[in-house]
Amino acid sequence: MNQFQILIHDCLIHTKHVESAAILVAKSGHVSAMFIDAFKYLTIIREQGIFFDEKAFTCVRADRNSIYCKCGDNGLILVKTALFVIVATYNENMYPSVCVEASEKLAEYLREKGK
Repeated sequence: MNQFQILIHDCLIHTKHVESAAILVAKSGHVSAMFIDAFKYLTIIREQGIFFDEKAFTCVRADRNSIYCKCGDNGLILVKTALFVIVATYNENMYPSVCVEASEKLAEYLREKGK
């Protein structure tokens, strides 16, 4: 496994409250661009939410570093650092607060490393 796969597993998936996760490099690929652009258009995200994985997620919170969205009992967490966007999802059998906390802690770790 590479460094990012290890971080995703150890910091997010291992909590058992993150269903799936990715660390996206800024400006690489269509899905990555969609998530990065979400931080440029926070007002629109707050009003319209995000369509991801064939689901319409409504925005619960959006600021310059974090976007939290829900679709029923499922959730989507986006956390931005200087170079990356962490994307994490949770389902109805998981605690959203643990998913948020794990995602934010990983982002803080990457910020401390200058990434």
